Amino acid sequence: MKLSRAGPNLLSHLLLGIDTGGTYTDAVLFSEADGVIAKAKSLTTRHDLAVGISGAVEAVLEKAAVPASAIGLVSLSTTLATNALVEGQGGRAGLVMIGFGPDDLKRDGLADALGTDPVLYLPGGHNVHGHEAPLDMTLLDEALPKLALDVSSFAVAGYFAVRNPAHEKAVRDRIRAVSHLPVTCSHELSSKLGGPRRALTTLLNARLVSMIDRLIGACEGFLATRGIDVPMMVVRGDGALISAAEARLRPIETILSGPAASLVGARHLTGLDNAVVSDIGGTTTDVAVLDQGRPRLDADGAVVGGYRTMVEAVAMRTFGLGGDSEVRINDRSLRASIDLGPRRFLPISLASTLHPEAILPVLERQLRAAHIGRNDGRFAVRTGVPEHLASGLQPQEQTLYERISAVPEALDALLASTLQKATLDKLVSRGLVHICGLTPSDAMHVLGRQAQWDGAAARLAIELAIRGKDGSGRPIAASVEDLATMIVDRLTRQSADVILSACLAEDDVTAVDPSASIPVDRSLNRIPGIVRFAITLDRPLVGLGASAPVYYPAIAAMLGAESSIPSDADVANAVGAVVGQVRSTVTVFVTMPEEEIFIVSGAGDSQRVFGEDAAFALARDRATVAALKSARDNGAEDPVCNTIEEVDAPQIEGRRKLVEARFIATASGRPRMAHH
Repeated sequence: MKLSRAGPNLLSHLLLGIDTGGTYTDAVLFSEADGVIAKAKSLTTRHDLAVGISGAVEAVLEKAAVPASAIGLVSLSTTLATNALVEGQGGRAGLVMIGFGPDDLKRDGLADALGTDPVLYLPGGHNVHGHEAPLDMTLLDEALPKLALDVSSFAVAGYFAVRNPAHEKAVRDRIRAVSHLPVTCSHELSSKLGGPRRALTTLLNARLVSMIDRLIGACEGFLATRGIDVPMMVVRGDGALISAAEARLRPIETILSGPAASLVGARHLTGLDNAVVSDIGGTTTDVAVLDQGRPRLDADGAVVGGYRTMVEAVAMRTFGLGGDSEVRINDRSLRASIDLGPRRFLPISLASTLHPEAILPVLERQLRAAHIGRNDGRFAVRTGVPEHLASGLQPQEQTLYERISAVPEALDALLASTLQKATLDKLVSRGLVHICGLTPSDAMHVLGRQAQWDGAAARLAIELAIRGKDGSGRPIAASVEDLATMIVDRLTRQSADVILSACLAEDDVTAVDPSASIPVDRSLNRIPGIVRFAITLDRPLVGLGASAPVYYPAIAAMLGAESSIPSDADVANAVGAVVGQVRSTVTVFVTMPEEEIFIVSGAGDSQRVFGEDAAFALARDRATVAALKSARDNGAEDPVCNTIEEVDAPQIEGRRKLVEARFIATASGRPRMAHH
């Protein structure tokens, strides 16, 4: 606890960072003078998110021994929007297309994303210079009363609305007046051209509104009951912060919020401007790149759940590999080999810590048996999700599910046939049952590099595994330590492979699969030869996640990279949530439909101007004013602005011809804090 030397004046400047992940909700108390003051974790409670949030926040306040009134700002990062899109969840939305036709649904996966949700086509829209085709809302007025009862939100996309949003705004106002439901307009989300993809992004946003609303509502509700009346921010997918009110309107911008927060946290905790950042959890490894102090963004828009959106977000690659990955031993070939993942197991050492009476006696019984069983060392246990999530099971699934309880049951006693194994796998994929078994976390306990759970159970599980023989009849490993080392070495190698494949993709090298390449294998394993292969990264490797300190030094060494593991690597996301900046970007366009007549569009109504200098001056001013206003609306205290100008004006027949000029203003600043 570092608070005492900083003195009591610090108390009005504490920042509370909250990260709501799929498994855990983390909370961090942070001061700009002293960094992380206290941190805590609580299980994420899907049925009521406020329970997990309050668990983590109460624990962190108790650890820091400070009153709730010491907090001046709350900031939230989350993976819930990403998970919802990946799992195909979200509310039913009505899509209104202005100036588009049914053929436009076939582009960019829009029809696929729409599914059975209703769509309306209205005459209207604009052209590239912002000139309008008349808007007719007759169809909308006829359909609205019934449609409003059938959907939970609306998405509105107009033809060239980024040049002139007037029609989208008129339709939005009409829908709100009649239905009182949330409405998202495409011009609010992106200034890029490409109508169908903008419509797709708007549709996905409309679906997420109620879910992010629920999360922010849960957080605000808890803060209100604790008397914490301060500004609340949410991390956007590009790592910048927006106010909670804006996040409720544009929840699509919070996709990849969690990974973006971990990158911002990594930069703050290490001070590195250029790095490869790899975040290892129990289930997955996420890899991304820091370039000149900023997360590298996906230039074409974030891909989530198979749909390419127009949301600027971090270029993040996720792999099914973590400390709790299933250990699969292939004993068919002449020499046994090991593969990890992509399934997550409950580590046997953790299961035994929670239920010692159910694990240790069974492992000892299996070790005494004369014959090796196929399911030795494996158990099944319920995950503890609410009962209503187990609805709709097939009879054989229901029967097996009823035999599994909250106490782990040995698979050799539970499963009578191979057919039942497939039934069990279905219960696991529905999230109703965990399989407990051997994982890299258990191997680490045996080697003495982790010690939080039951090392004796981990040792027994590995003793069971080394009873097997490889294809040539030799034991799989010479000793318990030998197999544990093989498992950890495999995690090191598989991690090196996934980090390499993410970095090669960043370099646009897609033809090399690190796990199947002989040159990569020779270089990573330092195999001597007349031809020597060597691989290095041009920047340090930052390891994040609770288990990063035990795995990442060896992974960095294998990749020939400098290793950097910050002391608060386990809560980098929550740190990233509070140290981020508010950032708003506005683009204003200038086009020339006829000689010496210029159209300025974006950040307001289109305007005709005579003369290029006057048009450029207006565009520059308009972009700056709008970016600063947007940053302040998003909660920035004293934003500063810089503008980039891109002029596309080729020489045609010896004369300069303006095609388009873009004035891109970016305003950024730290969020406003409450001063008690």
